[in-house]
Amino acid sequence: MPDAEPPDNPYVEEPPTDFESVEDLDPERAREQAADLREAIRYHDYRYYVDNDPVVGDRTYDALFARLRDLEDAFDLETGDSPTQRVGGEPLDELATVEHVAPMRSIEQSGDAEDVRAFDERVRRELADAGYDRSVEYHCEPKFDGLSIEVVYEDGVYQRAATRGDGEEGDDVTENVRTIGAVPERLRGDYPDNLAVRGEVYMPRDAFNEYNRERVERGDEPFANPRNAAAGSLRQLDPSITAERPLSIFFFGVLDASVTFDSQSELCERFPEWGLRVSGEVELVGDIEAAIEYRDRLLEARDDLDYEIDGTVVKVDDRAACELLGSTSRAPRWAFAYKFPARKETTRIRDVVVQVGRTGRLTPVALLDPAEVGGVTVSRATLHNPAEIDRLGVDVGDEVRIQRAGDVIPQVVEVTDKRADGTFSFPDECPVCGSPVERDGPMAFCPGGFTCEAQLERAIVHYASRDGLDIEGLGEASVEQLLDAGLVESLPDLYELDADALADLDGWGRRSAENLVEELEASRRPPLADFLAALSIPDVGSTTAAGLAREFGTFEALREIAEAGDAERLQAVDDVGPEVADSIVTFFGRDRTQETLDRLLEHVSPQEADTAGGDELDGLTFVFTGTLADYTRSEAQDLVETHGGNATSSVSGNTDYLVVGDSPGQRKRDDADAEGVPIIDEEAFEELLGERDVL
Repeated sequence: MPDAEPPDNPYVEEPPTDFESVEDLDPERAREQAADLREAIRYHDYRYYVDNDPVVGDRTYDALFARLRDLEDAFDLETGDSPTQRVGGEPLDELATVEHVAPMRSIEQSGDAEDVRAFDERVRRELADAGYDRSVEYHCEPKFDGLSIEVVYEDGVYQRAATRGDGEEGDDVTENVRTIGAVPERLRGDYPDNLAVRGEVYMPRDAFNEYNRERVERGDEPFANPRNAAAGSLRQLDPSITAERPLSIFFFGVLDASVTFDSQSELCERFPEWGLRVSGEVELVGDIEAAIEYRDRLLEARDDLDYEIDGTVVKVDDRAACELLGSTSRAPRWAFAYKFPARKETTRIRDVVVQVGRTGRLTPVALLDPAEVGGVTVSRATLHNPAEIDRLGVDVGDEVRIQRAGDVIPQVVEVTDKRADGTFSFPDECPVCGSPVERDGPMAFCPGGFTCEAQLERAIVHYASRDGLDIEGLGEASVEQLLDAGLVESLPDLYELDADALADLDGWGRRSAENLVEELEASRRPPLADFLAALSIPDVGSTTAAGLAREFGTFEALREIAEAGDAERLQAVDDVGPEVADSIVTFFGRDRTQETLDRLLEHVSPQEADTAGGDELDGLTFVFTGTLADYTRSEAQDLVETHGGNATSSVSGNTDYLVVGDSPGQRKRDDADAEGVPIIDEEAFEELLGERDVL
C-alpha cells in the first residue's frame, strides 16, 4: 500500500466534535476552513475506501461533511470537486451518449480449463514468433459481476464517466458516478496529467441484501441480483437517487494515460497511490497452471467475498508482451476470462426478511446468493409461513435447494447443508409498525391494519384501484409521494387533501391536483359493494363484497353483525364460509380498524344496497372484460348478482355471455371463441337487461 501519511490538517487525526458558529467567521477564515475540510474529507475517504483502514468514525466524518456544506452554503464557497457534490445534481431528461477516449473491448472467455491452456499456448507461440525471449507471467484478478465504466481525469480532477455501451461509446453517467464515495474527485500523489481508467461499479453483497431487505419490507419488488441493482442505479436520470444507493467500485485497467507502465502488476500498485481502489484478490503467477489454481481457489472463496464475481481474468503481466500480442477488433489477445459455472438450484441464504402484505399477512422471504433455476436468475424465495420455517429447520447461512413453484414463484424446498446453529426465529412484532404478531394456524398476521405503514400504502392503492372505488390519480407512485410528504397518514386523510398542497409536490401541477380532489369528491357516495371491496378486508374480494351488500343492505348493519362476532350470521351469505366469516369478524373487531372507519365515515357515505333482488337473470352467467362506460366492473357484477345471475372472473363452458368494454383482455376473448360463448358489447348488455326488465 502507498504511504498514507495524513496531511498537515487540523481535521484529520483529532477532528473537533463541535465548531464555532458560522456567523462568527469572516469570509477569509471560512474559505481557509472549507479548504482544510475538503482536504481532510478526501483523506478520510482514501483511508476508508482504498486503505480499508478508517481513522475516524461515521459520526465524526458526518460532522466534518455537514460543516463543509454549511460553510459552502453560507459563504458561496461551493467548488466542482467538493465532496459535497456527491449528493447528486439536477435530474436529467435523458442520458447523453459520449465517445470513449479508447475502445473498451470485451474479453474472450470460457469455463473450460482446456480453453485457458489453449490461450496460454497461443500467447507463448505468438510471442516466440515475435522474438520475445522472456518467460510469461500472468496477472490474475477477479472478474467482477457489475457494470463496466470509463472514468476520465485531467490534471488529477474528475471530469467524466461513461458506461461501456457498445465499446466505442456509452451513456454519460458523470453525475451519477460522482456520487460514489470510492471514486475520488481529485487524485492523490504523483498522478499523470491525463488519465482514463476502466473500473467496475458494483453493489456490495451486504449492502445489496440490506437494500433488498428494505424493499421487501416495503412490499417493493427486490432487485434480482447485485449487478442489476448496480446497473439500474447508475442509469438513473436523477443523480440524487443514485446517491442513495450503496454503490462502490474497483479499478483495473488504463484506457489512456500520459505515463507508461511496465506491467499489469505495476498498474495495480500505482492505482492506490493515486486514490483509485483495487481488489485485494489480485495475484501474479508464474504460469497458466498457477492461474487455473488461482481461479479454483477463488471459486471456493466466492461466497465469502462481499462482492459478486463470475470468474477470473488472466492477463499477460508484461506490457511489452501485451503490445506485441495486440488486439482483435473486439478483444485484447493478451487477456482471457476463466468463467465460473452458473450457480444451480443450490445456494445459500443470506438473510430472511418478513414481508407485510396488504391484508396484514406476514410472509418470510429468503434472500439468496443469486442462483440459476430453469434459466432464470433467482435471488429470493418464499418460506411461506412460520410453520414452513419450522418444518424446514432453516436459518440464515444455511445452504438450501430451491425450485420455481409452477415455474413462477421461487420457493425453498430443503436444507442441503445445515450451517446455522438453529432455526430462524419468527418475530413477535410486526417489523413495520411493531404491533404484536397474531397467529392463525400456520399463518402469522399484523393486526395493525390501516395504522401499519406497510399495509396503509397498499391499502390506499387498493382503495383507489378499479377493484375498489376506481379513483384516478392514486397509483403506487403518487400514494408513496403523499405518504413521504406527510400529507396522508391514514386512509381518511385522503378526503382532507388540499389542491394547493398537492400542487406544490414535485411532478404535480394545479390541474392534476384539482383532478385528484375532484375524483375523491366523486367517491364520497360509493355503492356499498364497492366500498366493502375497497377496504382490504382479508378474504373479501368484489364477489364476496357484493354478496355481503345484498345480504345486509347497509354498512351499519354489516358492521353491527361483524363487531358482535356473529360469524354464523355472516355465513348466510354465499361464498362466506367459516374462515371468511372469521376474517370479517377479526377485521371489524380491531380497535384501530374501528377508529379508522369512524373517521372515514365522516367523509364517505356508502349507499344502501338493494336487498330485495330478483330472479330476472336467474340461470345466466356473465364474464366482464375491459372498461365499461356506465359501470365499474364491480357495479356490473353486483347488478347481475342482485337480479339472480352469476358473475365470474373467467370464461368456461358454463358462461352465457362475455361482455366486452374498451381495452379488453385478449385471453378472455380467445376462451369465449373456444367455448362458443357469445361476445357482446355494453350496448347489447343493456338491451338484454332491458328485455329482462332489469332496467
